[in-house]
Amino acid sequence: MREPLRPWPLAAALLLVAAGCAQNLREVPSAVQLEDAAIEASQEYVIGPRDRLSIRVWNEDELDVDVEVRTDGKISVPLLDDVQAAGLTAVELKQVVTERLSEFITAPHVTVVVGEIRSKVVYLMGEIAREGVVPFQPEMRVIDAIALAGGFNPFSGKNRVKIIRRSGDGSPQEFTFDYDRYVSGRNLQQNILLLPGDRIIVPQESPFWR
Repeated sequence: MREPLRPWPLAAALLLVAAGCAQNLREVPSAVQLEDAAIEASQEYVIGPRDRLSIRVWNEDELDVDVEVRTDGKISVPLLDDVQAAGLTAVELKQVVTERLSEFITAPHVTVVVGEIRSKVVYLMGEIAREGVVPFQPEMRVIDAIALAGGFNPFSGKNRVKIIRRSGDGSPQEFTFDYDRYVSGRNLQQNILLLPGDRIIVPQESPFWR
């Protein structure tokens, strides 16, 4: 007598495959995850050459300065002469300036703001009006970068725009931006904050996606 088929091994195998697929899906970053990562990284922005900084010392107007970071990474600050700025965050530079000014002023209250980012860029490739780089700016989003590059060209696959970002461990993360859904108001959160070095790739329109 033949032994009846036992479905359990097959069912278990299917469950394992499904679990593996679910795990792979979870590894794909969502718009919310990428947005949160960009917010966290922007708070730790590292100053670079050509960035413009605004330094203010409370109740010491003659020490206030708006300055561009030189190619050697330094800035000139009244009383202090040259100060290394590149490679530091705004908070770290504030601490350096405060400590050095303490030699001349009692308890100086210093603020440092990155007014304009010129050392970082975002890359745009594919079916875009002007391929190349655009200067990264604080609070820059996908739509902003595309606009700075002149917008889409007539052959753009606007609903399959790829944003590629390097994660902390160096591995690439990929996110798809659907322009048509965004402008229709159906998925506004996909217009994520960008980070320096992000790559935006606009593919050619395909008849299968019309």
